[in-house]
Amino acid sequence: MSYSKRKIALFIDGPNLYAAAKSVGFDIDYRHLLNEFKDRGSLLRAFYYTAIIEDQGHPPVRPLVDWLDYNGYTVVTKPGKEFVDVGGRRKVKANMDIELTVDAMDLAQHIDEMVLFSGDGNFRSLLEAVQRRGVLVTVISTLASQPPMIADELRRQADVFTDLVELRPRIGRDPSARASFREPRLVRNSAVGVPS
Repeated sequence: MSYSKRKIALFIDGPNLYAAAKSVGFDIDYRHLLNEFKDRGSLLRAFYYTAIIEDQGHPPVRPLVDWLDYNGYTVVTKPGKEFVDVGGRRKVKANMDIELTVDAMDLAQHIDEMVLFSGDGNFRSLLEAVQRRGVLVTVISTLASQPPMIADELRRQADVFTDLVELRPRIGRDPSARASFREPRLVRNSAVGVPS
């Protein structure tokens, strides 16, 4: 199959990508990100997953979510719950893993490549299931941060791992064009229900 005819879908774990980009010192230009993958084949979908704290008057992630929704992304949101941890830091508790997994499994029969923007090791089983259906899986995160933002088991399961720093020249935002888009910091539930 030629490179240009390959059917691609993007699955972006919003808070995870935001944290990875911040850890290596740049902001994502989501228009450039979309164009980067449109140039690689036939981009069927670009999903973006995030939680929104509804009890805030104007959540800081709302301008980003609205922009993405009008500019080629399929935005999947759900309410998050804000809390203060033992260290006094405000955090948001929400988990979009199930939504992302269901969408990826639904689309697997229609795509040739899945591109996952996340370093979350919880997605290893999803990658394995999608690969069994003949889909090439690319994972984008970073090893350049301390500690690395990608779980070792996820990197090993991927067919292709791309470090986010390699994409910086093509998807990084010009610092002079900074916007006020900010993802809330999420805390994921572990298998035993304890925030991690």
